[in-house]
Amino acid sequence: MLVVATRVKARIESSCARLGVPYPWWIPAWSTAASASIAAAALIQRHALPPALLALAAVLAYGHLAMWTLSGRMLLPWMDALLVAAAVLVLLAHPVRADIAPCLLTVAAAEVAATSRPRVALVAAALGCAIPIGAGLAGQLEGAPVYAVGVLLGIQVGITLRWQIRALAAERTSRVTERDQAALAERQRIAREVHDVVGHSLSITLLHVTGARHALQTDGDLAEAIEALTDAERIGRSAMTDIRRSVGLLPANQPSTQPLPDLEQIPTLVEHTRGAGVQVHYEQSGDLGAIDATRGLGLYRIAQESLANIVKHAPGSTASIGLHIGETIRLTVRNTLPKGKPDRRAKHDGAGLEGIAVRAAQLGGTLTTRPCDDGHWAIEVSAPLDQPVPGGRPAPLGCPFRTAAS
Repeated sequence: MLVVATRVKARIESSCARLGVPYPWWIPAWSTAASASIAAAALIQRHALPPALLALAAVLAYGHLAMWTLSGRMLLPWMDALLVAAAVLVLLAHPVRADIAPCLLTVAAAEVAATSRPRVALVAAALGCAIPIGAGLAGQLEGAPVYAVGVLLGIQVGITLRWQIRALAAERTSRVTERDQAALAERQRIAREVHDVVGHSLSITLLHVTGARHALQTDGDLAEAIEALTDAERIGRSAMTDIRRSVGLLPANQPSTQPLPDLEQIPTLVEHTRGAGVQVHYEQSGDLGAIDATRGLGLYRIAQESLANIVKHAPGSTASIGLHIGETIRLTVRNTLPKGKPDRRAKHDGAGLEGIAVRAAQLGGTLTTRPCDDGHWAIEVSAPLDQPVPGGRPAPLGCPFRTAAS
């Protein structure tokens, strides 16, 4: 019995999918069972009729069910409604007391309204009301207005069910879209993390490798070259650890015990950059504990990307980082511009400044960046201490900014 029920369920679902009716299997099954039961009761009420008339009414009432049983295909709802209307007309030609035959029109009207366009549902409603009212005027049906109201109720139920299904489909589509957007946002976040880590670590590593090559080529200082290569190896290994942690490559049963970097790691970041030959001055004021770990990570990545940009676009310059925490958070990164040629970051090539702008927007802050009159390139991020509203957009680049030289 269970196997038969499973096969019937699968066949109903297949038929609904072929017809384009987005309903669960039990809805058409229940509707068909109700229609078949009402038709059987109406035929029993007319058991004294000639067999030919009973057979004709049965064929019209059960035609859609017979076709589905034999071919596995459902009739279009309006075609099914026409067959039911014809069966009711045959049955009403031989009236009985407390006639149940017009109730077939209620079920048929509900099916049409639940599966067809509003115009088709209105036509079905008009036809379903006209049949009992006409039979009542001809003296063949008592209580015709009650049957007409039943048809209207069936139309109302069908329309309600149709809109509920459409709302459910829209909600499912919306959830799929939200899930895709969340996955895209997560991929972008991981990409920014990897970009920041790789960009900074590669810049510092290349400086160490360059220093080692210079030491070997100029004075053959093997100890200095080994020290530079050792620092490059250490920074590279640290970067690989950060990348694995960012993309979640660690096994689920072996969670990472190392926290992500925060504001307290900025001095270490400055020391690594300084060890690669870039003169960096760091100044910090305010309570670091007032900033949570997530916002601290964002500010750390901004400082990291800014230093990587300095190494890439302005090698040999001096730089300074200022972090001031008061009523607002202000992170300032400045560096001297190479004499005789502008900083290439003004062209906004690459993804560095764009990534900084995105992170600043996520903090609920604003980004200001441009060359200054005193020969420095400056980046300033200002953000509130409280949590920002999610979904902030990056501020436009190139806003005017002036400050005194560090």
